[in-house]
Amino acid sequence: MGKASSPRRVGDNEALAVGNSIRGSAQKLNLVAQLIRGHKAGDALNILSFSKKAMAKDVSKVLASAIANAENNHNLDVDALIVHEASVGKSITMKRWKARARGRSAKIIKPFSRVRIVVREHEEEEA
Repeated sequence: MGKASSPRRVGDNEALAVGNSIRGSAQKLNLVAQLIRGHKAGDALNILSFSKKAMAKDVSKVLASAIANAENNHNLDVDALIVHEASVGKSITMKRWKARARGRSAKIIKPFSRVRIVVREHEEEEA
């Protein structure tokens, strides 16, 4: 008896990729995710490659993974993919401390975030 397969978390014409531990705050990562929501997948990769934000490189990797999942695992047409969802959430937070004057210490918070990108195959209506 094999392992029972879990139901798909996305639709039949969708594929997803998740980046679980991206170093940086969710607020900064969401600024980059806003740039690509609703765009075609190829255009979104171009937007991220020319973005000045440091988080764009990590989001680009997750988007490329979602596109590869769509092509290889779900047999979707790469040219018809759009970024249907790009959601950001908090992950773990590393807590460190730094020595300060007069025997005191200060907290250093190092946040991690997670990004979830869903690409959908978009059927173009013929007029």
